[in-house]
Amino acid sequence: MDIFLLILGLILCLTGLIGSFTPVIPGPLSSWLGILIIHFTSYMPFNNNLIIITFLIAFIVFLLDIFIPVIGLQKLGGSKNGLIGATIGLFIGLFIGGPFGLILGAFLGAFSGELIDKSNFKMALKPALGTFIGLAVGTALKFLISTVFLGIYFYKVYTIILA
Repeated sequence: MDIFLLILGLILCLTGLIGSFTPVIPGPLSSWLGILIIHFTSYMPFNNNLIIITFLIAFIVFLLDIFIPVIGLQKLGGSKNGLIGATIGLFIGLFIGGPFGLILGAFLGAFSGELIDKSNFKMALKPALGTFIGLAVGTALKFLISTVFLGIYFYKVYTIILA
């Protein structure tokens, strides 16, 4: 059973890394589930504080990933049309171009929405860049946290092997 839990934990941690680049899979939360799964092995469970703290980090990053692009759009003068365009572009970009299409799609969607709202190329570009920067920061943050969680997983497995 422990081997199964270790493999499942690894799969969830790797899914979290992939999820860092997609809006469909919550990256850090998936990675956290991987850590939680190996907590239940019979070898050496984690300290409960570590489980709680890593969950809070994963949940906060999950929320930040939702709000950072919106904040970037609004701080640089974005409108409701820009937000709608960014959301539509995000999903279209994901299906057409994968993770990088997601960011480009959100940028182009926000730009198109702002262009409809402002009818000015230069004024539409600024909020679209805010969306792009927000998505890039959110993606980098998710990837960083998922990588740290994968490191925690490997550290735990390493200590199990040495025990």
